[in-house]
Amino acid sequence: MLIFSQPHNTKIMKMALVSLATIFVVASFATFAYASDPSPLQDFCVAVNDTKAFVFVNGKICKNPNMVVAEDFLFRGLNKPGNTSNPLGSRVTPVNVNQLPGLNTLGISAVRIDYAPNGLNPPHTHPRATEILILLKGTLYVGFVTSNPADPALKNKLFTKYLYPGDVFVFPQGLIHFQFNVGKTNAVAFAGLSSQNPGVITIANAVFGSDPPINPDVLTKVFQVERDVIDYLQAQFWWNSD
Repeated sequence: MLIFSQPHNTKIMKMALVSLATIFVVASFATFAYASDPSPLQDFCVAVNDTKAFVFVNGKICKNPNMVVAEDFLFRGLNKPGNTSNPLGSRVTPVNVNQLPGLNTLGISAVRIDYAPNGLNPPHTHPRATEILILLKGTLYVGFVTSNPADPALKNKLFTKYLYPGDVFVFPQGLIHFQFNVGKTNAVAFAGLSSQNPGVITIANAVFGSDPPINPDVLTKVFQVERDVIDYLQAQFWWNSD
């Protein structure tokens, strides 16, 4: 963890608070216009732990409103850096309905992402959410790739930018995207997502690390490589950053 002088530390904390407020305001307006989650039919629907549910629904079952307490709407800890001591050099700290039950039916969630130098949040998608990311510290190379174009002669288009503290970038729902720390110091970003449970599909993990594994003949055909290359990739341990 980096230690700053008191004035600098206060400035960073103020920036973080303003950044988070901006993310949630923008995400809230986006939710009014369009959200992948259904609109709530009551003030709130605090989630019940799935292990205590007798049926499964699209989302989570509501807690008895008479039993709801303020703690159901509170999550503490996004001020704490995530542990980036892993092969990817990054750590995602999520705050979705699984960590904050008061988010149930509200169509919004958040994450903190920490990156070591050369740390990568690898190519992945959120099948149920658009993501708006703001960089607080460091320098990131970020981007997303479009879906397959209607014209088969065209290629999927890559959109990329270098981000600096205070920059905001949006990743459209369902599209493959990534962030890579190209700086020499740690980087920190916060993001808002337009779903209480955005979901994550890490591309390499899903393709080469599924259980059971995808038939190697399929992957050999797709990637046009020798069978031993696929066998090697499927034998690796595929790390998730969250």
